[in-house]
Amino acid sequence: MTKYIFVTGGVTSSLGKGIISASLAKLLQARGYRVTIQKFDPYINIDPGTLNPYEHGECYVTEDGAETDLDLGHYERFLNVPTSQANNITTGRIYQNVINREREGAFLGKTVQVVPHITDEIKRNFRILGESGDYDIVITEIGGTVGDIESLPFVEAVRQFKWEAGPNNALVIHLTLIPFLAAAGELKTKPTQHSVKMLLEYGIQPDILVCRTEHHINADIRKKIALFCNVNINAVIESMDAPTIYDVPLLMLKEKLDQTVLTKLKLPHKNEPNLENWKDFLGRLKNPTADVKIGLVGKYVELPDAYKSIIEAFVHAGAKNECKVRVEYIPSASLTVENAVEKLRGLHGVLVAPGFGERGFEGKIEAIRYVRENNIPFFGICLGMQCAVVEFGRHVLGYADASSTEMNPETPNPVIDMMEEQKTVVNKGGTMRLGAYPCDIKKGTKAAAAYGKTHISERHRHRYEFNNKYLQEYEAAGLVPSGINPENGLVEIVELKNHPYFVGAQFHPELKSTVANPHPLFINFVAASLAYARKN
Repeated sequence: MTKYIFVTGGVTSSLGKGIISASLAKLLQARGYRVTIQKFDPYINIDPGTLNPYEHGECYVTEDGAETDLDLGHYERFLNVPTSQANNITTGRIYQNVINREREGAFLGKTVQVVPHITDEIKRNFRILGESGDYDIVITEIGGTVGDIESLPFVEAVRQFKWEAGPNNALVIHLTLIPFLAAAGELKTKPTQHSVKMLLEYGIQPDILVCRTEHHINADIRKKIALFCNVNINAVIESMDAPTIYDVPLLMLKEKLDQTVLTKLKLPHKNEPNLENWKDFLGRLKNPTADVKIGLVGKYVELPDAYKSIIEAFVHAGAKNECKVRVEYIPSASLTVENAVEKLRGLHGVLVAPGFGERGFEGKIEAIRYVRENNIPFFGICLGMQCAVVEFGRHVLGYADASSTEMNPETPNPVIDMMEEQKTVVNKGGTMRLGAYPCDIKKGTKAAAAYGKTHISERHRHRYEFNNKYLQEYEAAGLVPSGINPENGLVEIVELKNHPYFVGAQFHPELKSTVANPHPLFINFVAASLAYARKN
């Protein structure tokens, strides 16, 4: 029978429920258990696909094309196991499902209410992954903090689920804050006590408390928390601030979080966790032999979470190359013909990030022109690849008015154009080209050298494509389509001949980079940037 773990948060948001969930899952996986994690978000959007990145960070796309919360990226990077639409559920989707069933007459004339109809739908979604037979343990992270109006139905559903599952089949981990008051010179447990009291008011006794803190918690504080919050003293887990998120599994191992969980769920402890590869990665991450400066040119650089997967892919690729990648954020809207050289000088490589809309488009094109003409390593992702195509069209092929129809619907030279099937789309949510698609790579190209194979699959999130009417002209002038979708002939990868590293990908390679499998395009881009740094 599948066991269930629920992770809730209290006192404040951004305590790191996602990282704690991923770290616990990693430890259980390293002991030989089959584990997955799901995230329940309390907002009413159906999914984060239509949210501005400033609202909620990046939108993470799964293999099956679901637009999901960025925490699913952490889950995949830690576990190296793909997630799916079933791993991220929002209040919006829960209500949409219930309302659709009500319209179909499924409730036989009953009054549809939060309890039991909404809570039943939440519980049904709790169980979906557990009933697949693929997992021994399902970890469910509840978004927001206990006490939020939006989270109430989820918390009530957890209470019901725990009662229905019976003893030793489900447990609740509550993540809370123990602040340090400098004026008093001590840690304060009262916020934690209040948070647990609120959870008790909703009928849930937490089984384990994970306490976020900047200072070590001594035995007296642990005893006090255990006494006032009604938990075992060994179930009070210290979660100190860590230098990197990748340290957290080892910190949780030291605190015996995984052992406590297995004991409470009456599961055998199996072997000690095998974390040799993880420790090897951490060793390379913390002991680089070189460093490299890479510019990230993007529209949302004021919020690094907007490019979370790209930043983490640089961490993985940097460790693989035994070098520290120093990412410099460059707002694309601030780049002009006059200042591009000054703003990009001193960089060893430039990545032009994905995005939507016109703002910053011309700035990205200026950045690409500079790195193309000066042989600086370049990597373009999604819109970044499309900007490379536009820049090449304008300054090499001589189409001064070349553009994307996303930015200029009237352009006489639409080198990037909307896909035919997208032209009739009215709704914005979940209607792009989403999820994994195949790609055939031409032999002898930089892409083939990176992947070491000619058939790959990568994840997409876009509406616009390279316009194949211009394909022969581009290839003749030196911008080679090195990756093609075998099913529809669309260009997936472009690269420049006679350039140390100039690669653009229509897909999002960063979404598949994990600790265990850093992405080959990122590895080679960092390696090329490192080679450039050593020469210059």
